[in-house]
Amino acid sequence: MRKIGRLAGILVVACICEMAGWAQTKHVPSLTESLELKSLSGPRISPDGRYIAYRLRETDWKENAYVRQIWLINVGTGANIQLTRGKKSSDGPEWSPDGKWLAFVTERESSAIVPAGVAEKEKQEEKKEEKKEGEGKPAARQIWVISPEGGEAWQLTQQETDIGGFRWSKDGKQIAFTAAVPENKAEKDRKEKYSEYEVFEKDFKQNQLWSVDVTEAEREFRPVKSRQITHDASLNISGFAWSPDSKQIAFSATHNPLLAFSGDEDIYLVDLGHENAVHTIVALDGPDGDPVFSPDGTQIAFTTALAQPYYYYANSHIAVVDVAKVLARPAKVPGDVTDLTAKFDEDPRLVDWGPDGIYFEALQKTAGHLFRMTPQTRDIVRVTAPDAFYLTDDPSFTKDFKTMVVPAADTTHMTELFVSPVEKFAPRKLTDMTAQVKDWTVGTAEVISWKSKDGATIEGVLHKPAGYEEGKKYPLLVLIHGGPTGVSRPTFSPGDTYYPVQVFLSKGALMLEPNYRGSAGYGAAFRALNVRNLGVGDMWDVMSGVDAVIARGIADPAKLGSMGWSEGGYISAFLTTNTDRFKAISAGAGISDWMTYYVSTDITPFTRQYLHATPWDDAAIYAKTSPITSIKQAKTPTLIQLGSGDKRVPVPNSFELYRGLQDQHVASRLLLYTGFGHGITKPKSNRAVMQANLDWFSHYIWGDEFPKDSPLLGSSEVEGK
Repeated sequence: MRKIGRLAGILVVACICEMAGWAQTKHVPSLTESLELKSLSGPRISPDGRYIAYRLRETDWKENAYVRQIWLINVGTGANIQLTRGKKSSDGPEWSPDGKWLAFVTERESSAIVPAGVAEKEKQEEKKEEKKEGEGKPAARQIWVISPEGGEAWQLTQQETDIGGFRWSKDGKQIAFTAAVPENKAEKDRKEKYSEYEVFEKDFKQNQLWSVDVTEAEREFRPVKSRQITHDASLNISGFAWSPDSKQIAFSATHNPLLAFSGDEDIYLVDLGHENAVHTIVALDGPDGDPVFSPDGTQIAFTTALAQPYYYYANSHIAVVDVAKVLARPAKVPGDVTDLTAKFDEDPRLVDWGPDGIYFEALQKTAGHLFRMTPQTRDIVRVTAPDAFYLTDDPSFTKDFKTMVVPAADTTHMTELFVSPVEKFAPRKLTDMTAQVKDWTVGTAEVISWKSKDGATIEGVLHKPAGYEEGKKYPLLVLIHGGPTGVSRPTFSPGDTYYPVQVFLSKGALMLEPNYRGSAGYGAAFRALNVRNLGVGDMWDVMSGVDAVIARGIADPAKLGSMGWSEGGYISAFLTTNTDRFKAISAGAGISDWMTYYVSTDITPFTRQYLHATPWDDAAIYAKTSPITSIKQAKTPTLIQLGSGDKRVPVPNSFELYRGLQDQHVASRLLLYTGFGHGITKPKSNRAVMQANLDWFSHYIWGDEFPKDSPLLGSSEVEGK
């Protein structure tokens, strides 16, 4: 008995030690762990509501890529299975109207199903011919089809150029898609004679509309030749929608695919039963896009700027036109269309048109919600609840619009998928992505508000470290979102790809994300507060937020830092040259000189709209809002990061800031990430961006030495060590 009792005691002690061990497994995530977090997006519920298809993103370090594959949830049982695999991503899952098939786009080698009775020799010969024809050509993105019941996917299309968006016809017999026309003889001859060069703003490929016969391909599960629907080389087609009877397609298009020309987007209608005749139906000044047919096919809803000249920061609208009327006379002035959201003070994003109304999503301060509007009365009701609900992607509806899948996050959960009745919102969670971080030590997030210099009320998200202690003063790091019409939200975001938030929190920092003037979610008037006031008003909002946190007695005014990418990088650069209160700043892909930006960016209208002038019309406003104007005041150590091929904020902006700082003998580093544009989109490079930011602030805020393998150090410095 005594031996047994002693053994029991040992087991109890062992259990206690094991439990203590489990309790101690909480840890601060490494940068690698943060970048390895899986995330979901793009959910689509089947027409009958039995299944939900969605994309799951994973990190492939070997291929240095983020790879998305399609997964399937059985709504009734909760079973979750992977449908697609491979080194290349599979995107855009869309259900056939009968729910029999799930189509998606991907780049992969053909594995078409060969029917029984075809000789093995014939199959081998076919493969040889396919290989011969495809030698030296990169694989184009094609549409593939798979059954939700399992089995191999099969290739539906065989386009020479990448397929963009696609949609099933309502009768399920066809799929329409966008793709560029293959290179013609003249283009090949030019390349052969003169090699590669570019005529700026004149060399581009226009997307046309195509269709493929699914019923023909389904007979032998082989790709079939598509047919070109539109042949207008002056149009670049973007969004489109089928009519309920599958006889018409409404589409939006510009005359140039470059972003600088997006303002001339109009809406057209192609009649498939009358030799694919194309009719212009909406041609207001400014962008008109995202067409959707009414359930009876008599009307088309669309998003529009309603000919507002400053549509970059003004509210967009949802409007409708009667198909019969606009076929007779296109809508060319705002009075020709019916504006349904005139009283809704935010940007509505059109989602779908069901039997009970038009569905759209919109921000309300930091929250994100789904709304339903009755076109006849223009009454708008909010579908999702509670007030602090954070929609993170488009919802998807069953065929009868009675059930939907909703992707959402909150302050303690990553984005998860929820299924709910549409009429009475009662979400049921189907995924558990947050389980990935159950052993992580993470901080908290809350929304705070303060008054800016001019009296404007500003909100922001304040992050506190785990184990936060009242009365203690912490270093304060400001993280500024891009846009400017972005928004920071108090959602649970344990991972990042630019700034290691959780590591900063673990080092004992507070982090403030200000929703400065111009941010989305707070109405049109707020979004216009930084017009002809860029940088200046933004700085008021950031610095008043910093002072508000300091006034709470929780932030150390001697240990301040700021960071941000794009517009956040611009505001950080503005802080570098207009205040000496920060110990360190990181400016990611930010503007330093608005004139330099204006002449080199791919969205030239942005500057004209926010400053209401070109640099030739009003040089003073360009100088007033440019960080480089105040470069001789700069004292703050500044890290500059960007992609070497950035067209949104081209590299001369960063070179100007860097050279100006160097001439003032201000500590500064410029890191160019080779081969990237405005975003850094591969995991190893994301790790470099994060590590550089971590090392920079660790050095100037906490006094740490730069690690020997820091991305901040050049090869000559590493060799010197």
